[in-house]
Formats: sequence, structure tokens, C-alpha cells
Amino acid sequence: MAIIIDESTQVVVQGLTGKEGRFHALRNRDYGTHVVAGTRPGKGGEEVSGIPIFDTVAQAVEATGANTSLIFVPPPFAADAVLEAAAAGVHVIVCITEGIPAQDEAKVFNYLKQTTRHTMLIGPNCPGLISPGKSNVGIMPDSITAPGNIGVVSRSGTLTYQAVHELTTHG
Repeated sequence: MAIIIDESTQVVVQGLTGKEGRFHALRNRDYGTHVVAGTRPGKGGEEVSGIPIFDTVAQAVEATGANTSLIFVPPPFAADAVLEAAAAGVHVIVCITEGIPAQDEAKVFNYLKQTTRHTMLIGPNCPGLISPGKSNVGIMPDSITAPGNIGVVSRSGTLTYQAVHELTTHG
């Protein structure tokens, strides 16, 4: 059962050139997720393992049709990354970054509430989303999931992993 992401999800990874962004983007791509672009200002025109890098999310969306953003940028830049993705028309934004200042989170919340109707923010400080067998957008381990009709939502990555593992193991 896929609700938010599925096999048609097209992902742009903000922070793809960093260690964590690269690791999880390639892992998600290996899972079958369509990682179609990455962004890093000043790195446009480069590639990471065949994934094109753009200077901005707007450029990535225009060139690839990306509809989902996965954010792996340092806390001081995360709010601006979310705002950039929303302004570029991305529908689902998954922000993995933890430690974002509360005032930055409030700025993002108010912007999304006032200016967008079709943008969903998952996070920050979250493990992301997985639709077993279809798409993985985040840091969720795919080995503990199985297709089915139960979804799990949690603020805690570790508790999410445990709950998903128990559901997968014991039905």
C-alpha cells in the first residue's frame, strides 16, 4: 500500500554531494527509488554516480520532473533548503536534518502554511518514508519492511524501526 510515495516518485536530493546524502541516495536508488537529481550550489553540471547535480532545486525540477525532495544539509541551511524546495513546486519534502533551530522551523511552518497548499513536509529530524517494494525516501532500512496494508508513523526513528520490524516479523 503506497500513500505518499510510490514507484512513480521522482527524488531530488539536496546535499547529494555530502557523505550522508550520497550514501543514502545511492542506497535508495539501489532499492528502486527514482533518484533523478541532486543539488549543491556551485556544483551544477557535475554528477554523483550518474546522478546529475544542479545548482538549484528549481533547475532540477525543470530538468527532471522531480516531485519529492530529500534533504541532507547541515542545520544552519536546512530551513532555506525546505523553502527552496517548496518554492520550486516540490510536493513532498523529507528533511532528515536534525538540530535545526526552533525559530528556523517556525519560519518554515509559517511559510508553508501561508503560501502552499500542495506541499507536505515530513520532518525535520525524521527517518523518512518507505513504501515497501516501491520507493524509499530517507534512511529507513529496507530489510525490516514488507508490503502490506499497515503504515507506521512515528517521531522516533529507533522506535519506528522496532515497530516495523515487529510488524514484519509477527504480522
